[in-house]
Amino acid sequence: MARFQQIDALLRPIHSYIQPDDECYFLYERTSGRDYTYSNANNLISNLKKKPSTRATGQWRHKVHAMGQCSKALSEAINAEWLETGTLVPVPPSKIVGEAEYDNRMQKICENIPVDFDIDVRNLVVQTESYNASHESDDRITVDELLDIYEIDEDITEPAPTAIAIVDDVLTAGVHYRAMNTILSLRFPDIPIIGIFIARRVFADPIEEF
Repeated sequence: MARFQQIDALLRPIHSYIQPDDECYFLYERTSGRDYTYSNANNLISNLKKKPSTRATGQWRHKVHAMGQCSKALSEAINAEWLETGTLVPVPPSKIVGEAEYDNRMQKICENIPVDFDIDVRNLVVQTESYNASHESDDRITVDELLDIYEIDEDITEPAPTAIAIVDDVLTAGVHYRAMNTILSLRFPDIPIIGIFIARRVFADPIEEF
């Protein structure tokens, strides 16, 4: 059964945008610089990030399977009482609606969590411009740049959330979480916000190279 681990003081230095008062949880550890054969987590995330353009190829079934795995794992890990009353807010993908590579995998993962009640999944934060995906570019987007292209979808803010979980696939430095937390906290100043991640980035042990 999947269980959450919390980003605590020992883990926080790797994720520089996660602050001491942030409450963030992850399921798995994906090792940076290693391919999909390195671990089950690396394989899961590799499949999860397959582009929509692979839909017509044999690769797409791996992505669909990975999304189902993530939904199941979240159902096992998230407290059911929280899930019945809280709101899941997926981090927007790098491409906006209408572009060929628009990939709303996190929304679908949240919506397909297998439970016997309705889950409140809302794209409260929408993105107005596309950018290069962080895992595909050395020129990584900043918190301020994200805040420039993030906005609240006021059409779906009612009823007001009582608790929010920002949901993303991989926690690296925490740039996207910081931007999401910032804009959501400004709009809902009295609502508790946590972060939920399928995996966090870790680095390979250099001793393994010898």
